[in-house]
Amino acid sequence: MPETTEQASLKAEDTKLVTLARAARARTGAGEGAAVRDLDGRTYAAATVDLPSLAVSALGVAVAMAVCSGAKGLEAAAVVTEADVVTDGDLAVLRDVGGAGLPVIRAGPGRESPAVVLAS
Repeated sequence: MPETTEQASLKAEDTKLVTLARAARARTGAGEGAAVRDLDGRTYAAATVDLPSLAVSALGVAVAMAVCSGAKGLEAAAVVTEADVVTDGDLAVLRDVGGAGLPVIRAGPGRESPAVVLAS
């Protein structure tokens, strides 16, 4: 797993991504919440979709929302999850739109310090 983690001291715009991801997760009761920021500074927040005929990760939904809104790239992403890692599949989706080296903030559902992962 290409996970390079370090304790994050987040800028305000990245803290906003974590807040949006936490809110999406809490609002829906989903397993994960995510948010992405595109190159124009617009943000998209989403939660995991887990239906009998459709399953998409929270990051997958957030990236799809950004792409459907015309985003040409991503600046950063955040995922709120109880998992210890961001999946390879989610990192691949982020690289498709944001390129290698995109910072991904992985945070737990509580108030613990988030970690930064690079989608490389």
